Amino acid sequence: MSRRPRHLSAEDRRLWTHVAASVKPLDAARALALPQEPEPAPAPPPEKPARSPAAQRSIVPVVPPPPPLAALEKGLKRKLTRGRRDADARIDLHGMTQDAAHRRLMAFLRQSQAAGHGLVIVITGKGAPKRLREIDEEAFRPDPYASRGVLRRVVPQWLALPEMRALVIGFEEAAAGHGGAGALYVRIRRP
Repeated sequence: MSRRPRHLSAEDRRLWTHVAASVKPLDAARALALPQEPEPAPAPPPEKPARSPAAQRSIVPVVPPPPPLAALEKGLKRKLTRGRRDADARIDLHGMTQDAAHRRLMAFLRQSQAAGHGLVIVITGKGAPKRLREIDEEAFRPDPYASRGVLRRVVPQWLALPEMRALVIGFEEAAAGHGGAGALYVRIRRP
């Protein structure tokens, strides 16, 4: 295994010269000499691009990043799972196109926030089971523009967008009694 040659910096070369001068070699014939390397020319400082007076006046305000999503508290999730607490509201997005579902979801979340709701359920559906698609090929023929269970995949993506943080604190898959994998618990941020 070969090593590539290492070039010493000016500081390393100065330190080596100092240490080598203070050490007495065992055999004068075997004394090592430090190879002299050419000094690299210092790089010129980068020039700042000239800014126009109009560009100097326009200052872009710094927007703080949105708060991160938070998971449901253990106690709340336990109460929901055991049926001791129910959601304040729910919306069912079954059978809707992505565009219609997105509009309805946004309107629903805004109304829920205005109403002071803290927790809502968003029902997306689970999509068609694979065995049903295999049994009835005609009813479930592949369509490149419409796939089964698309809302189940995209609603969590929508809820995780930075622009949704003004409405949503966090979300999580619902318990089996509230729809399981086909539904989400969504915590609503106070206005």
